[in-house]
Amino acid sequence: MADKPRRPDLAAMLAPLLRELISAEEPVLAAHDVSMWGYVVLSALDGSPIRTQAALAAAIGADKTRIIRDLDELQERGLIERMADPDDRRARLLAITDTGRAVKNAVQAEIQRGEERWLGELNAEERRTFLRVLGRLASRESG
Repeated sequence: MADKPRRPDLAAMLAPLLRELISAEEPVLAAHDVSMWGYVVLSALDGSPIRTQAALAAAIGADKTRIIRDLDELQERGLIERMADPDDRRARLLAITDTGRAVKNAVQAEIQRGEERWLGELNAEERRTFLRVLGRLASRESG
């Protein structure tokens, strides 16, 4: 007879928290008229220099055709710029605008204020450790 597992699987522990976090983010995104994918795009572009649509899609784990509507909306609102790649006329380069950065920063600040509901359960040392370890796991290359 196999030994009983000592703890629940990671997905079993993380899924309820992720559902709550996403649910808490939805009204913030709606208040700023940004979709979840739009926020992901703005965050990715704010964290790196200009990149192609294909590279962006790969970086955020989205199908490059799936995010076109989001890119169109962000561009129409002046939150991103799309320009032809001088090295490959078929490719489009993306960059966040100052307005896009301001929207991203406002959304992120509001989301992170809301995250205090969960982070407030931890003491200072637990919080630092949790955020450091979560950051390390999240930045790990999949594969």
